[in-house]
Amino acid sequence: MRRAFACGRPEPLLASLRAAVRDREAEIEELCRAHFHYFIRAVDDLRSLLADADALKGSLSASHSALLSSAAPLLASLESFLAARSLAGNLSSALASSRRCVRLLALAARANAHLQAGNHGHYLALRAVDAIDRDLASGPEPLPLPTLRRMLLSVVPAVRAHAEREISREFSDWMVSIRAASRHLGQVAIGRSAAARQRQEELRSKHRPLEECITLDDDGVGDLDDFAAAAATADAADGTAAASFDLTPLYRAMHIHQTLALGEWFKKYYLENRKLQLTSDFDVIAATPFLESHQVFFSQIAGFFIVEDRVFRTGGGLTSRPDVDALWDAAVGKMVSVMKDNFSRMQTANHLLLITDYAALLSATLRRYGYPVGMLLDVLAKHRDKYHDLLLADCCRQVAEALAADKFDQMLMRKEYEYSMNVLAFGIQSSDITPAFPYVAPFSCTVPDICRIVRSFIEDSVSFMAHGGGGDTYAAVKKYLGRILSEVVDASIQKLVDSGSGLSVSQAMQVAANMSVMERACEFFTRHAAQLCGVPLRAVERGRRDFPLRRSRDAAEALLLRLLRAKADEFMRQSDGVNWMADDPPPGGNEYANEVIIYLETLTSTAQQILPLPVLRRVLVAVLAHISERIVDLFLNDSVKRFNANAVTGIDTDLKMFEAFAEGMSSLFEDSDQESVKNEMKAALVEARQLVNLLMSNSPETFLNPVIREKNYNKLDYRKVAIISDKFRDTSESYFSTF
Repeated sequence: MRRAFACGRPEPLLASLRAAVRDREAEIEELCRAHFHYFIRAVDDLRSLLADADALKGSLSASHSALLSSAAPLLASLESFLAARSLAGNLSSALASSRRCVRLLALAARANAHLQAGNHGHYLALRAVDAIDRDLASGPEPLPLPTLRRMLLSVVPAVRAHAEREISREFSDWMVSIRAASRHLGQVAIGRSAAARQRQEELRSKHRPLEECITLDDDGVGDLDDFAAAAATADAADGTAAASFDLTPLYRAMHIHQTLALGEWFKKYYLENRKLQLTSDFDVIAATPFLESHQVFFSQIAGFFIVEDRVFRTGGGLTSRPDVDALWDAAVGKMVSVMKDNFSRMQTANHLLLITDYAALLSATLRRYGYPVGMLLDVLAKHRDKYHDLLLADCCRQVAEALAADKFDQMLMRKEYEYSMNVLAFGIQSSDITPAFPYVAPFSCTVPDICRIVRSFIEDSVSFMAHGGGGDTYAAVKKYLGRILSEVVDASIQKLVDSGSGLSVSQAMQVAANMSVMERACEFFTRHAAQLCGVPLRAVERGRRDFPLRRSRDAAEALLLRLLRAKADEFMRQSDGVNWMADDPPPGGNEYANEVIIYLETLTSTAQQILPLPVLRRVLVAVLAHISERIVDLFLNDSVKRFNANAVTGIDTDLKMFEAFAEGMSSLFEDSDQESVKNEMKAALVEARQLVNLLMSNSPETFLNPVIREKNYNKLDYRKVAIISDKFRDTSESYFSTF
C-alpha cells in the first residue's frame, strides 16, 4: 500500500479494496446483527440490575442513618479519651521530673548531713555526690529547673574539694600520731620479744637436768627440741598481738581518694610521706649519744615497719612488696652504718653488750614479720671479737684489782649463805658434806672473786653469742673462755708471782693452794658454759682439756719453793756456828738443823690444811733436795778450811734428823703408797747421805772403783769429792788420809 501510494497510482489498490469491502459487507452485517442481539439482551439485564441497585441504595441509606445515630456518642467519648490521655502524659512527665528533683534534693540533703557529721561521713557524702553527678550526667532529659541544675553543678565540685581537704587534714594528723604510736608499739614488741626470750631461757634451764637422759626420736631430734619449737610458736603468736593499732584514718583516706579517682596519687603521696618520716626517725640519734638514744632509735624503726607490715597486708594494695623492701633496705643500711660507726668508738664492753642485745631483740622482733635481718646479725657477729676484747680488758682490770686487794689469808665464812655463795656456787667444794660454821676455807678471797668474774664473762659471752654473735655458740664461748683463763687469769697470777710483790712464804703457799682450787673451778666454768649453751655435759666431759692455768700454777709452786729455799738458806746460814774441828761430836746435832726441822714441821702443819697432797709432796721433796745440796755446800764453803770426823758425825746426826722428818711426813699421804713416798723423800737427801757415808767410810778408796761408785755414790760429783777430801786430810785419821 505504501508503494502504491508512493508510485502515485493508488487507484488499482483502492479498486481492489472496494471489491474486498463489497465481498465482506455481508459478513459484517451478519456479525453486527449477531452482536446487536447480545447488546439488547445486556441492556435488558442492566435495566433489571438498576432496579436492584435502587433497592440496595435505599437499604444502605437506612443503614447509614442508623450507623450515624449510634456512632455519635462513641466519637464524643473518643475525643474525651484522647484529651484525658494527653493530660495524663503531661502529668506523668511532671511527676517524674518532680521525683527526680526530690531525689536529687534528698541526695544533697544526705550529703549535707554526712558532711556535718564530720570526717566519718565524708565517704558517704562523696557517694551521695557521685549519685547526684551520675543522675545529672546520665539523665534522659535535662532538669526542668535550670536554677537547681546550676546549683548542683556548682556544689558537687565544692563538696569534693571540701572532702579532700578534710580527709587530707585527718591523714596528716594520723601521720603525726602514728609516729608516736610507732615508738610505743616498737617498745612493746621488743619488750615482748625479750619476755619470750626470757621464757625460753627459763624453760631451757628447767629442762637442763633432762639433757643427760633425753631420748632422741628416729629423726635425731630430741623431745626438748619439740618443746622449744612449740614454745617458739607460742611466742610468735604472742608477738603478733603487739600490732594492735588503729589504721582506720588511713583506710578512710585511701577509700575517699579512690572515690575521688585519686587512688594512684594517694599511694605515691603516702609512700613519700613515710619515706620522709623514716628519714626523720634516723635523726633521733643525731642530738643525743647513741648509748642513750639507741633504744628509742630501734623502737621507732621496729614500730615503723610493724605498721608498714600491717598496711601491706590489709591496705588493699596501698603499698607493694617492692616499696616495703626499699624502705627496709634504706633502714637496714642506716642501722648498719650507725652501729659500725658507734661500735668502732666504744671502749666499754657493757655498753656494746647493751646495744647489741637491743639490736638482737629488734632483729628477733622484725624477723617475725618477715623482714630479712641477716645484715644486722652480720654486723653484730663481726664485732664479737671487739666485744670480747673489751670484756677481757674489763676482766683483766677486775682480776688485777682482786689480786691486789687480797692479803692471801684463808677465807673465813661465818654463815651458810656465804659458803653457798662463795663455794657451792662454783663447785669448788672438796666434799659434799656441809662443814660446820664458822668455816675456814683452804683458799683466799681471790678465788671466789675470780670465779665470779669468769662466770660473769661466760654469761655475757653466751648472751652476746646467743643473741647476736652467730655461728656455733658453744665453740665460740669455749674459745673466749680459754682466752680469759689463759690471757687474763693465768697471766695476772703469773705476773703477781713473777713480781713477787713482797709475798711471804705463807702467802705464796696460799697462792699455790688457790691454784689447786682454781683447777676445780675451771671444770665448773666449762660445765657452766655448756649448760648455758644447751650442750649435754657428757659431750663436755669427753672433750676435757688440760688445766689452762698450769703456767701460773707452776710459777706459784716455783715461787713457794724459791721462798722456802730462801728460808732454808736463812737457817742454814746459822751453820757458821758449826765447830768443824770439834773435839767431840755435838750430841743433839747442830743448831741450824733443829731450826730447819722446827720450821719445816710448822710449815707442814699449815700446808697440809690448804695445799693438795701432791703439791705438798712436791714441795717437801724439793725443799729436802735443796737442804741436801746446802749440806754439801757446807763442806765446799771457802770459810771451811778443814774439818774432822767429829764435824762429819755432827752433820750425820743432822742428816738423820732430816731423814726422820722425811719418814714422818710420809704418813701424811694416806692415799698414796707410803713406802714409795718415804723413799722419794729420802731420795731427796741422797747426795748429802752419800757424801757423809763416804766421809765416814772405813774404805773411802772404794769411791775410785767405778762399779762401787755407781752403786753407792752415783749422786756425788767427783770434783766436789776431791775438794772436800782435801779439807778432810788429817794425819790422825790415817784411814782417810791415804785417799
